[in-house]
Amino acid sequence: MLSPNHLLGSTSAFCSNRTSQLGFGTFWKSSNSSFSYSCSMNKHQNACTMACNGSVEIDVSQRKDDITTHGLSEMTVGVLGGGQLGRMLCQAASQMSIKVNVLDPMKNCPAGSISHYHMLGSYMDSTKVEEFAKICGILTVEIEHVDADTLERLEKQGVDCQPKASTIRIIQDKFLQKVHFSQNSIPLPKFMKINDEESAKRAGQDFGYPLMVKSRKLAYDGRGNAVAKNEKELTSAINALGGFAYGLYVEQWAPFVKELAVIVARGRDNSLLCYPVVETVHRENICHIVKAPANESWKILKLATDIASQAVASLEGAGVFAVELFLTEDGQILLNEVAPRPHNSGHHTIESCYTSQYEQHLRAIVGLPLGDPSMKVPAAMMYNILGEDEGEAGFILANRIIRRALCTPGATIHWYDKPDMRKQRKMGHITIVGSSMGIVEIRVKSFLKEESSEETPVTPRVGIIMGSDSDLPVMQEAAKVLNEFDVPAEVRIVSAHRTPELMFSYATSARERGIQVIIAGAGGAAHLPGMVAALTPLPVIGVPVRASTLDGLDSLLSIVQMPRGVPVATVAINNATNAGLLAVKMLGVADTALQARSLFKFMWIFPSKQKHDFLELFKQFIIMVERQFNTKLKSVQVLIMAIDALIHKPTTLMNIIFLFIHNLLHSSAPTTDTYVSSYPFFSPISTSSPILPTPYV
Repeated sequence: MLSPNHLLGSTSAFCSNRTSQLGFGTFWKSSNSSFSYSCSMNKHQNACTMACNGSVEIDVSQRKDDITTHGLSEMTVGVLGGGQLGRMLCQAASQMSIKVNVLDPMKNCPAGSISHYHMLGSYMDSTKVEEFAKICGILTVEIEHVDADTLERLEKQGVDCQPKASTIRIIQDKFLQKVHFSQNSIPLPKFMKINDEESAKRAGQDFGYPLMVKSRKLAYDGRGNAVAKNEKELTSAINALGGFAYGLYVEQWAPFVKELAVIVARGRDNSLLCYPVVETVHRENICHIVKAPANESWKILKLATDIASQAVASLEGAGVFAVELFLTEDGQILLNEVAPRPHNSGHHTIESCYTSQYEQHLRAIVGLPLGDPSMKVPAAMMYNILGEDEGEAGFILANRIIRRALCTPGATIHWYDKPDMRKQRKMGHITIVGSSMGIVEIRVKSFLKEESSEETPVTPRVGIIMGSDSDLPVMQEAAKVLNEFDVPAEVRIVSAHRTPELMFSYATSARERGIQVIIAGAGGAAHLPGMVAALTPLPVIGVPVRASTLDGLDSLLSIVQMPRGVPVATVAINNATNAGLLAVKMLGVADTALQARSLFKFMWIFPSKQKHDFLELFKQFIIMVERQFNTKLKSVQVLIMAIDALIHKPTTLMNIIFLFIHNLLHSSAPTTDTYVSSYPFFSPISTSSPILPTPYV
């Protein structure tokens, strides 16, 4: 079995505030009774990415409580609970050199070994909590099922609790939580308190079946929920939850199509920042997979963000809050529940966001400026490692997944170091990041397969489509270019006229499958590029194909005259080569490896005049650097000469090889002038010449 130390995934380093690179966001300034709201959102691959408008520009010098000069904060944070959330809080705190104490009854709890101090004791024990508070500068929670009465009493004595005891009291009783949010006009499924069999049957008559029966307290990870499909099952559902004495209520069944979640950070100044909306997939009522960002329309993402922000604004105290939501068939967003702490739906932020939810929680409660919550990768998925079996058998099954994940690109493993394995227990998680959700999903499937020897299929990044196979001789040039740059692509016949259903399916599913750019070729009326562009958020490059009449001019005009709101890029008639190159440049914006490959490969495709001017520009840039730093870039110049020789005069490669060997054998290597005199294609620029020539157009 792998050592937990080797399985521990890396956490995000403390990151300074920065402007959002993948979108704009939401900044709130609220009080208990009122708040103002401004939202500016940018859809990046259907992502609702929230930027740090208010927090990024905070003038720290204007704060009333000056931040200590000895690091970020000298405050000792006390966490009630030492589970995996406390563990990841400690990991984030270590990056910031913030001391974290934990109170937990388990001697070998996940957070205990990496905390500053682990006090053994129950967070429900009033005496222990009071004793723990004396060695901490601030109290927070990693589980809401704590003694709210004790926290309220400590607050009156001057102890700093974040979030506030009033918030903990509301959240830990799910019925009171529903009442609170209902009073604050947050959309919810209908609910009703039940005290006896008569009130339960009345709820079933009012709400219909299936009916969700829930415990008011100590309900999490699927515990405390039971479904009654009809009135006959109502009694068994109530008994399964311990009966009316334990405190029950019912909710009308929400006909949801997806479950969404939003992590909301609230500062001590009541400012709010929202992370991108995510989709959560549950297995047996336990969070199993989280997809970030959620693949929904801008309207849905904005609505989800608005509701989550309003819900958190109605509560008191600083920290990170998780808002779980239902998306219904008719496009409504209903609040399910709120957690006043870091949450399973935010684990992915450690690898995928500029500021993880754990760092954000620490920033918020100690009074530091909130960090940038936007994503630094296009797509991420969190997979919960749940216990598949009891004891050692369960560890062996988990280990198989972990070993395969260790060989998966973009995957980071987090192991919680829990001593006991039980079925459905959260033992760790794996976060996978990638350039698209389609790519990420394929990577997840690869490490979940029992046969790890199978090669992971390559996900196409570019879709090349055309209305007829007669367009293939033209469109294959785009495929050749993409192949030259090692960009995987797929080629499909998709007609806007003959197969409109296929076109609709292709366009609407392309992004989810991992396609990032679509190249659409069409002749004649050329409807394909525009119709596909109207159905997908992906960039579409239209290639006008020369037909038997009008010499392709009709195709070109059809593409360039798309109405406002449906942009389609285009190239010259039959110039699929440029379409391929444009796709490479688009992908290179967020792919530094592709940019590096593109630097020299573009020269092999350019006409000879462009090759020559590119080399001249590069040569003169090197000489300019030499002049600036008064040095000789010998090895770089040898590389330039070799490239030049390959293009213009391959026979001179022998001269290059000789010079390179000379450079290695002699300590006093030849100067730039030596290289220039030995190689006629490399001529120095005169001092009167401009440093950078005019590029070839």
